[in-house]
Parts: sequence; structure tokens; C-alpha cells
Amino acid sequence: MTAEQLRVLIVDDHPVFCQGLRRILEATPDIAVAGVARDGEEALNMARQLTPDVILMDINLPSMNGMQVTRLIKAELPNIGVIMLTAYHDESQVLHAVRAGASAYYPKDVTPEKLIDAIRQVHEGMYVIEEHVLTQPELAQWIQERFQELDTFWEGAEDMFMPLSTREMEILQLIARGKSNKAIALELGISHQTVKNHMTSILRKLAVNDRTQAAIYALRKGWIRLQDTET
Repeated sequence: MTAEQLRVLIVDDHPVFCQGLRRILEATPDIAVAGVARDGEEALNMARQLTPDVILMDINLPSMNGMQVTRLIKAELPNIGVIMLTAYHDESQVLHAVRAGASAYYPKDVTPEKLIDAIRQVHEGMYVIEEHVLTQPELAQWIQERFQELDTFWEGAEDMFMPLSTREMEILQLIARGKSNKAIALELGISHQTVKNHMTSILRKLAVNDRTQAAIYALRKGWIRLQDTET
């Protein structure tokens, strides 16, 4: 690893995928792999310790999902660029990722050439969205246009796609396990009313009507792992 190389942290819990990705990056002269994290907590700790230039972040992770980790890393270490690299791909997920702090978003079947280009572009402060390389003002315009389109169907669309807080994600995971509001309050040591307030916020952010829809939404997006819903 040299001073001129871009230092990349890989965050993914699939060993075969990580191994292939690492080989691709290590074969690129101006990129070095700073480390590999297998879950959300480890990713956050390694980001603090290694301060890589760019993180390749999966969404479906143990302990904390990639959206949560990205939001925490960008709040603490804003100069680190984050590229979401995930199997869960749709425009709403892209909006969630951008609002969490990601600079680029790709499905896992992205070509090595595109991914390497994106690493370099994100390190230079650019954003890569739907094959477009954008400046920060251009990204803001892209987001605004998406919200204007959504506003046709949902009034107040800008309230949507706000990142869920750590507490809201904890509650969502417990909902997916079939816990009642009362049981959630008891487990988390908070009041029943506080749980209800968080639920209202979750439903608004996800633009769904009830707790069941919220849990299904999170599972489909990869924010919650099926094995984590087992009791």
C-alpha cells in the first residue's frame, strides 16, 4: 500500500463475494484494500480505525444494516465516500441510500470497470447515480426531481426516505419478530407511548399504512435479515 493508492474498505458478509471483489481491487494499481468488515458494528469500528478513502457497503448485514452504518459513518467521518453495493436494487432504495449519505449505488452485478471508475469518482467528491456522474448541486437537483415525481402520488413526499434512527430500526426488527407495542416497550425499556411515536415516524418515512407493511418493506429492502427475525 502506497500513499498514492486509494484505500478501500469492503463491507460484506459473503466470503466468496468478498474474495472476488478483493482480487479485482488488488489488481488495480491505484487502489489498495484497507480491510474487510463482516458486519455493521465491525464496519463502523474499522472505518474509525482505518479512515479509508472509500467504503464498498452491502445493505443486508448482521448487527446493523448498511444504511444505518452509512449514516453513522458520514455523521462522524464525512470525508469517507460510501458506495452501496447490493443485491437490492430499485429507485426507492437509491433515494434511501443517498439520504443516508451514500455517494453511489450499484447492484452487485456491476462490471469491475464501472465499479473501479466509481471508486475514483467518489474519492474526487462526485456522486454516481443511475450511470450519471453528478456534482453535489446536480445531485440535489436529481433528488428534487424525484420528489416532485413522487409528490404526484404522495403528498409531502419529501418526508419520505429520511433515514430511520437506530431506535426506529430496533423497533422495526422487533415488529418483524411479531412483538406487540407493549412487548417492544418492555424489551427496550421505554414507554408504550414512545413506541407509538416511533411507529408513527416509521410509517411516515416508509410511506406504508401499518406495522406489517413496514416489516415487509424492510425485509424486501434487505434492512432486516430473515435470520434476525427468528425468536
